[in-house]
Amino acid sequence: MEYKVVEIREGLIGGKLSGKKLEKILNEQAREGWLYKSMTSVDVKGRVGPGGVDGLLVVFERPN
Repeated sequence: MEYKVVEIREGLIGGKLSGKKLEKILNEQAREGWLYKSMTSVDVKGRVGPGGVDGLLVVFERPN
């Protein structure tokens, strides 16, 4: 198996994490042969400043 982790930050997808935006990302990965494995909510460090933003780590897998 091969694994891929996609980090999704609120800022990267234009504000709030909406179901439609997440669905688009899941479908894009599925078209490339990746299968959804798990999702974890995280506090992701921003590029500027000390705080973080809400985000998701989405894990996909596919056979080699």
